Amino acid sequence: MLLLVFLGVLLSLLCLTGCVGALRENYCLLRTFSTTLLVLVVAQVLLAIVAYSLQGWITELLRSTMLTAMTRYQDDLDLRFITDEIQVGLQCCGVNNYRDWELNQYFNCSSPGVQACGVPPSCCVDPLENGTVWNSQCGLGAQKLDEFSAQSLIFLGGCLGSILRWFNLHSEVISIVIAALLGVQILTLIITTRLLDRIQWSKTQPWQKET
Repeated sequence: MLLLVFLGVLLSLLCLTGCVGALRENYCLLRTFSTTLLVLVVAQVLLAIVAYSLQGWITELLRSTMLTAMTRYQDDLDLRFITDEIQVGLQCCGVNNYRDWELNQYFNCSSPGVQACGVPPSCCVDPLENGTVWNSQCGLGAQKLDEFSAQSLIFLGGCLGSILRWFNLHSEVISIVIAALLGVQILTLIITTRLLDRIQWSKTQPWQKET
């Protein structure tokens, strides 16, 4: 979360630099803006190439990250929020299946707590009690059930497969959006370069007139 806030602040400062530089026709600010934007465009293109080339590695990295988030579910509120949002939004449970929650020390069947052999409420088919109140006990004991009995209470499928299916299903839309965003950035870079050339040209005019 802090990383996203930090990136948001940096992008806001970059946009502010470009706006002020354009309004004031400040060569230094516009040069800073154009250079940074060029670096970002190149980085995004390289990132897209790397992501396409290393799909298998990225899948395993995602699996490892999700498993880590599961083990820290009760200890990190940010990871808990993200995990719950994914499980509710994609109607899934765990990474590969609902039994992955055995890796969490609180949901492990050997745990002495009430959550032993359970899953989070976000795994439940109906996580709300009476349609309004979050039912924190709907997933208790779910790991003790066989799949036939559990399917009426919780989602059985893992979230990794759901995420990969979502990306495959929306791959064309994602590609169009990425291409459009890159196009806007490249167009902005071209306009900024033209403005820099005009500012540089205007600065040479008084000297040319004197000679």
